[in-house]
Amino acid sequence: MTKIILITGSTDGIGLETAKMLAQQGHTLLVHGRSAQKLADVEKQLGQVEGVGTIETYQADLSKMSDVEALAKAISNKHEHLDVLINNAGVYKVPNPVTEEGFDLRFIVNTIAPYLLTKRLLPLLRADGRVINLSSAAQSPTDLKAFAANVRLDDQAAYAQSKLAITMWSFHLARSLGQKGPLIIAVNPASLLASKMVKDAYGIQGSDLSVGADILVRAALSDEFANASGQYFDNDHGQFAKPHPDALDTKKNEQLVEAVEAVLAKINV
Repeated sequence: MTKIILITGSTDGIGLETAKMLAQQGHTLLVHGRSAQKLADVEKQLGQVEGVGTIETYQADLSKMSDVEALAKAISNKHEHLDVLINNAGVYKVPNPVTEEGFDLRFIVNTIAPYLLTKRLLPLLRADGRVINLSSAAQSPTDLKAFAANVRLDDQAAYAQSKLAITMWSFHLARSLGQKGPLIIAVNPASLLASKMVKDAYGIQGSDLSVGADILVRAALSDEFANASGQYFDNDHGQFAKPHPDALDTKKNEQLVEAVEAVLAKINV
């Protein structure tokens, strides 16, 4: 049975590779990107895949919560349900790491935008639906002062904190939803894959992107993840594993979500 699947950040890197794999299976793909030209190129590229199903493109800048809201609304207006949301979009090294509202761009794109998008699309996701959140092996304790824009962080610190933060709200939301679903699963797709982010951050080519795309396809569709809500899959080791201890602390998860909601409130969302 084919699914309706939204992949954020799917005009390059792991997101695009994942879209290619899913296109071969005939799923309806909702492809998101920031650039209209890249979206057009990807739509044409995926259209040439043998067995491809329906391809839809959605343009949004996830550093802007108004764009996140518009993205969710556009999808909700077009579809009565969504089977899978893959929150793949992320940033590491950017020329200006501060948003117009004064927040750290890495936290906004990597943690807060996927949180808001997920919340807005929850009405479309059934109990057996799945939300796959891109985590990372790089996880470090989240400085809530930095989250509130009172501290400036370097690239590595901001990225690692934002990736623990998305893991933490994944665990919190999974616990809150319980059997009502959808499944919320955090995945480290594998370290140092050949994405633009890795090349820009570390100046290395990186390893085969298909390693990361394959685990995202499995997380989205396979039975091995059917009971994995509130869990973390570490693809560096090819198994479910424990994330950073902070993500296992219910109280810290609640505090993190409160911090996310406080940022959204300040941005008038």
